[in-house]
Amino acid sequence: MASESESGLAVDVETKLVEDKIADLLRDYPPKDLSAIEFRGHQFDHGLAWVHHEEGVGGLGVRPRLQRLVNEKLHQAGAPAPDPAGFFQFLAGPTIATHGNDEQKRRFLRPMFTGQERWCQLFSEPGAGSDFAGLGARAVLDGDEWTVNGQKVWNTLAHLADWGMLVTRSNPDVPKHKGMTYFAVDMKSPGVEVRPLRQITGEAEFNEVYLTDVRIPDENRIGEPGEGWRVSLTTLMNERTAIGSGGAPKRGSGSIGALVNLWQRLDHSDQTPVARDQLMQLWVKAEALRLTNMRAGANRKAGNPGPEGSVAKLASAELNQSIFEHAVNIKGAAGLIGYDYTFRRPEDLSVTGSESGIGHAFLRVRANSIEGGTSEIMRNILGEQVLGLPGEPRVDKEIPWTDVTRS
Repeated sequence: MASESESGLAVDVETKLVEDKIADLLRDYPPKDLSAIEFRGHQFDHGLAWVHHEEGVGGLGVRPRLQRLVNEKLHQAGAPAPDPAGFFQFLAGPTIATHGNDEQKRRFLRPMFTGQERWCQLFSEPGAGSDFAGLGARAVLDGDEWTVNGQKVWNTLAHLADWGMLVTRSNPDVPKHKGMTYFAVDMKSPGVEVRPLRQITGEAEFNEVYLTDVRIPDENRIGEPGEGWRVSLTTLMNERTAIGSGGAPKRGSGSIGALVNLWQRLDHSDQTPVARDQLMQLWVKAEALRLTNMRAGANRKAGNPGPEGSVAKLASAELNQSIFEHAVNIKGAAGLIGYDYTFRRPEDLSVTGSESGIGHAFLRVRANSIEGGTSEIMRNILGEQVLGLPGEPRVDKEIPWTDVTRS
């Protein structure tokens, strides 16, 4: 066992390695002289994309928490912010790094990080949302390719994606959790059709995706056949953490910042002390969540989070809804007007934080308690996997998928 001094020395060596790499990157490739894609490519090559990844695929093999040091230093130097539509790199990246082979890591991770290739998630189906393991999109092996048929739904920004994280039913004769296989699918492949789903905001950020005789090379399979559930958990845990944490923003920023800014601009002659107290309660909850996320991030010992990520996801979803409900309430009658419901397909995942965006945000956050796993499912995960409470009865867990009754 390493002594305390030896452990401290190892920490210092890792920190110095990262600091030296940052200095080399900024000296040789000043961000102001390069496009976002070019700079992020050099960042990847210096091992500063995901520092905990192994060398050669965007990392240095050091502690995950040192990524925060990288992000802070590069932000101070004027490095480009991540593409909002590149959200799925935080899901696909850890999944491929954990379960992909060496060739898949070399092929996918760099263009994913730079933004040259965008990704989407093809998980949920009309009959398999909360019960994700009940999915039925069929994958059949034919030589060195798989033929896939099925339908996926609620696929965020699939209309912009170059690649999709696709989970299929490859063996229907075993229990549902054991017959799933995970693929990287080229979204431009013949047979892939993306259709918009118009939301209450007027946008079609979500889509439904139809797969008809889509041919996927076996080399694009992530993990072993039948191991799709295990691979998917890596994606899902990272999704919940990414949605819930918000990257530990600055105090008073984000959703609560939009609410405070709105309050400061309003005429408070008609506002009651109760409304002010409600605002303060929301601010305290937002700050408690921010600090909790910071502590959770500092305590992470590995690259992939555990079920604890469901805490942040559940809390942030319900808090966002409460914040924007209060924003609409304090605007009074003005909260009912002034929003454009014109049908449109967005280019990224950004949500305005200004007063003019309150109407949009109020509607958009309705989805927070559904996307990435419903709040009900989050409570089940926390109860069973974190608190150790007895699980709900599951009568279909051990029988073949073909024998499971479906709606």
